[in-house]
Amino acid sequence: MDGEALFWLELALALPALVAALALKPWRMLHGPLLTPTLAALALLPWFWLLPQQLPQGLQVQLSGASLLALMLGWPLAVPVLALVALQVWALGQHDAQTVLSQWVWLGLVPATLALGWGALLRRWLPAHPFIYTLGRGFIGTALAVFGAGLLQELAQRWLVGASLDDALVARWLMAWGDAFLTGMFCAIFVAFAPQWLATWSDQRYLSPPSD
Repeated sequence: MDGEALFWLELALALPALVAALALKPWRMLHGPLLTPTLAALALLPWFWLLPQQLPQGLQVQLSGASLLALMLGWPLAVPVLALVALQVWALGQHDAQTVLSQWVWLGLVPATLALGWGALLRRWLPAHPFIYTLGRGFIGTALAVFGAGLLQELAQRWLVGASLDDALVARWLMAWGDAFLTGMFCAIFVAFAPQWLATWSDQRYLSPPSD
């Protein structure tokens, strides 16, 4: 199989996710404090996705930001915002639509969805504590989500295109921790100073005294 098969796989992942997110009418959340982080994401995140195009040949440093976006906006709103980010990358960058689709899926949708699932597991099995939120979801959860998305992309490319893994997984693991550091740091800052910018945060849940 060739790159066309990978394109159809990515399209099959992207369109249902976008339809499911829009079906939840996430734009209703923009009437509150989430408008500010949404606009900030649309202004800043495309430049992180465009970064590899500005670096010297062979030097690939890629940040996702999708896990932080999912924590701030919630998955239903993060998905269409990531789509708008991808459209900006297509308009401003040099890559074709298929390459930008890959970025949208593997840098955006997949890590955001994996972060959502990891958060659900933490809510189910661990106590509600600010430390669990910032370290578990912001830091460790981001590392696992971004690396997991990279691993799935590498496996899909190897299966459909015949690409070799080589040292790609090591690079994916190291870059995932860059995302994890930034997301964990911003989570801690927002929890302390702007919790209204975190749709997944609840004072009632995380700051209430434990029940006897």
